[in-house]
Amino acid sequence: MAKPSVEPVGAAEVEFDHECDVLVVGFGAAGGAAAYEAAAAGADVLVLERSSGPGGTSAQSGGELYLGGGTRVQKACGFDDTPDDMFAFLKAALGPHADEEKLRLYCDESVEHFEWFRARGVPFKESLFEAPGWMPYTEDGLMWLGENAWPYNTIARPAPRGHRPETPMFAGGVLMEKLIAAVAEAGAATHQDTCATNLVVEDGRVVGAVARRFSERVAYRARRGVVLTSGGFVDNEEMLADHAPVLLGHDKVSDGTSDGSAIRMATAFGAATRRMATVEIALTANPAVICRGMLVDGLGRRFINEDVYPGLFSHQAVQHQPGPYWAIIDEAGHDDIAEADMWGVRPTHAAETLAELEESLGLPPGSLEQTVETYNRFAERGEDPYFHKDARWLRPLKGPFAAIDPRDGFFGAGRHGAGTGAGGFTLGGLDTTVDGEVRNNSGEPIPGLYAAGRTASGIHGEGYISGTSLGDGTFFGRRAGRAAASKI
Repeated sequence: MAKPSVEPVGAAEVEFDHECDVLVVGFGAAGGAAAYEAAAAGADVLVLERSSGPGGTSAQSGGELYLGGGTRVQKACGFDDTPDDMFAFLKAALGPHADEEKLRLYCDESVEHFEWFRARGVPFKESLFEAPGWMPYTEDGLMWLGENAWPYNTIARPAPRGHRPETPMFAGGVLMEKLIAAVAEAGAATHQDTCATNLVVEDGRVVGAVARRFSERVAYRARRGVVLTSGGFVDNEEMLADHAPVLLGHDKVSDGTSDGSAIRMATAFGAATRRMATVEIALTANPAVICRGMLVDGLGRRFINEDVYPGLFSHQAVQHQPGPYWAIIDEAGHDDIAEADMWGVRPTHAAETLAELEESLGLPPGSLEQTVETYNRFAERGEDPYFHKDARWLRPLKGPFAAIDPRDGFFGAGRHGAGTGAGGFTLGGLDTTVDGEVRNNSGEPIPGLYAAGRTASGIHGEGYISGTSLGDGTFFGRRAGRAAASKI
């Protein structure tokens, strides 16, 4: 079957059904931010959403926003953060090759961005969740995301910067509820069940889009600009094979609509892309377990300090270590974990001795015994010379021992289903300026075309930290909305 064409359509070939100043394609967090700012600037704004309601993957996310530099939540929790410390941490954690121009701006204006969310009604409880983790099971508004783990605590003064709307676990719904209400209040209109398929162009400028609403073809004229914010391409197997094959076969962190259509529409008109191989891939292994024990690869070896942000040990595992991976813990460590922090996950293997555990896990004989013996010898002294795990989490491991299968968790279907134990999404996309202008292959902005969120290449290099997707998507979505509205 032939692919649907994404080639641009000339304005002379189109009879427009709707007109607006700014057309936003996709109503997740980035699209909501762009639509709000464009409408607040006085533009007539229309948002196209392919699903039957706004929200997208953002609404299904953990809701973390990576913000810092001295927010009121940080100050209330006793942390005196600065934009420079935030920048130094993110440059290292999102690297190598983080986009320093975008990152510097993001850090310098992070406090203002936090206050923007508060002004939209997003609630943040002024309390800290102290343990490592993907997301708190509490309503705490601040969490650590690896800032206090080696080597990052030697690069920048540690401060927690994971800001979360006031709700347990998945807080993306709260975030999107407030953004959706703000967009409506600002006067922007939304057309749901409407999927953009082609850009409309005239004299080298993007002037609108053609869309499909069920079986109907609908055309939109945008007098000032089109902002593409419809997500990345993790749901497009062909694009993954071409650009980010590491995600093939893994679970998708997506609402199912991240098919790369906006990227394809833009590149059909000469848009450049950037860092299309960059991805986030996350093991489901429970951080509460791992920091109290150890994470080992398929040869029974530790390979990282287990108190780092979970996305970083996931990258190191999936992209650089032989699988399978196991979280190893002893009975005392397991009993130290709050029930709510276990996510209902239980050990898949248990044994009185490490030799027995090795055999049941299929690890090389003696491998786990050697790893644990070395770990325990230094843990007795409160040291971890190999990987520098914080002394708070260092304790000799003593039998009985257990192993938890990293396929059990909140991403994949686990050993009882089809999950692989890792979930991911794409971070590369259209090449944009700090104001969201999409560049062509000569590095020049394409008139009338903007992008933000996972449709664009944002602040990331090779690394990822929770909250930097919603954070940079909304921050640069706001800038794209303002820039598009200003073009008269």
